[in-house]
Amino acid sequence: MIDKTLRVIITVLAAVGGLMITDKIIPLLATVVSEEFLRIGVFGVTMTTILSFVFGGLVGGFVGFIIAPFLLRYLWNFTYWLEVRLNRMPGYDVLAGVLGLATGLIISNLLGSAFLPIPIVGKYVPLVLSIILGYLGINVAIRKREEILNMFSNLPALPWLNRENKDRSKEKSESACSAKILDTSVIIDGRIADICKSGFVDGMLIVPIFVLEELQHIADSSDLLKRNRGRRGLDILNRMQKELELNVQIENRDFDDIAEVDSKLIKLGQLLNAKVITNDYNLNKVAELQGVSVLNINELSNAVKPVVLPGEEMVVHVVKDGKEFGQGVAYLDDGTMIVVDGGKKHIGETVGVLVTSVLQTAAGRMIFAKPKVAM
Repeated sequence: MIDKTLRVIITVLAAVGGLMITDKIIPLLATVVSEEFLRIGVFGVTMTTILSFVFGGLVGGFVGFIIAPFLLRYLWNFTYWLEVRLNRMPGYDVLAGVLGLATGLIISNLLGSAFLPIPIVGKYVPLVLSIILGYLGINVAIRKREEILNMFSNLPALPWLNRENKDRSKEKSESACSAKILDTSVIIDGRIADICKSGFVDGMLIVPIFVLEELQHIADSSDLLKRNRGRRGLDILNRMQKELELNVQIENRDFDDIAEVDSKLIKLGQLLNAKVITNDYNLNKVAELQGVSVLNINELSNAVKPVVLPGEEMVVHVVKDGKEFGQGVAYLDDGTMIVVDGGKKHIGETVGVLVTSVLQTAAGRMIFAKPKVAM
């Protein structure tokens, strides 16, 4: 029904446009065709009126009726694109954009009136200024919304705004202190669900929209391994939201001017004053350099591993030889590597060893030992 109504409106507008164009063309025909011909009347209607309605209204309306479906298709596509963009923007951004647009249009109207007396181009300058200043108003207002709000809140004449801003800042600060942003790698890893279930990580968990899009892209990959990793990440998120009933929120804010997902995470962490949960070593270091707090799952895993001191005895199963001559390698239940000096000859056996030293690395903890029988 809406499409039919819009098609009728487009047809009528095209017919009116055809009449206006014909009114401009008919005076030019007077120079080619005699004026007596244009004054010929049929049933009291002059030839000028007949030409206006036939070649203007009817032809214009017919053209509008034909092209209306194509115009409507592009109109609906643009409307859908605009709706998606607005839904992804926070409410404060939308409000700031509307105010910026209004300010830009007001300034363009004031400046454009000065150009109206200029011949030919004067009447087109206000349109150009409206487009340029309206676009600038939207962008500047969105990027500077916090500064603009703080500027107005400091005015003594607006105590209510000052109080509201302080309350909002306090709530934002309190919520941000407990908020954590989830990285793509830590979602795919899956241990975050069990950690949150145990209660060691509380507060709101934020999943940025660009992380969700990256997970979907990985899940749709043609590579089987990547596809399984992406689907595992989406399953972990569903489990955290539905089964574990955690406070998982989707953050629709995106940064189109930043290409890398890691850089977007750091930027979002700076804006929200939130911590980033990851197991990516490089992201951990870059985020710390830029003042963003990071919770590394691997560091947590290493921290909760049992403490082993030199001189302790343990029983291990040697599974393979080491890098150095005569070494054997064994593993604890938590995955900690144990390098057994002289353990190569005990591969496939379970032997008692004596811890000689413990080395803590970025990749984890490594234990060096030697067989007790070698003492």
